[in-house]
Amino acid sequence: MIIILHLYDIINILCIILSIGRRIFLDSMNMIVAKNIKRLREENKLSMDELVRLSGVSKSMLAQIERGDGNPTISTLWKISNGMKVPFDALTVRPKSPYEIVKTAEIQPLLEDGGKVRNYSLFPDNENRRFAVYYLELEEGSYWESEPHLRGTTEFITIFTGKIEILADGQSFIVEKGESIRFRADTIHSYKNIGNETAILHMILFNP
Repeated sequence: MIIILHLYDIINILCIILSIGRRIFLDSMNMIVAKNIKRLREENKLSMDELVRLSGVSKSMLAQIERGDGNPTISTLWKISNGMKVPFDALTVRPKSPYEIVKTAEIQPLLEDGGKVRNYSLFPDNENRRFAVYYLELEEGSYWESEPHLRGTTEFITIFTGKIEILADGQSFIVEKGESIRFRADTIHSYKNIGNETAILHMILFNP
């Protein structure tokens, strides 16, 4: 039996395969987050209602996230981590391994600004290293306001492509390709792509 596929059919099949692959990655990250939040909540002996009060996230949303059904934004996860007083990365930590090669293309990013800001957690703070490493992409015109991190947290950012404006501690900083910045991140701070291309940056989050 010979099956002849037209180009249109091949494209449709490829789109379906890519969609399924993305769904698998998304489901995997959602389940990692779900298991970590439930484990941390129980370790801290917090009821769902107590976490609602501490985080400001609704009970229905928390329940959805713990089931692995939700697709929480970065801001929502920061509220939960701050509410439990644990590093953000404790929510996204992957299973331990003695070594690890991370492929960005295989990581499901956390999204902000309607998907225009993509945050890839490369090396979470999963072994009390007190630091975590991220790769971020901010599309042209995108904006992301971050919740305050744990007290004393410092961010170290290097820009590889584009130009961004960072607002931190009431001050504005313009950082572009080839430049790096360090700032206290335990207050509300924001990132805005003010260039004419996608900004690519590398971030290290140090938790004292």
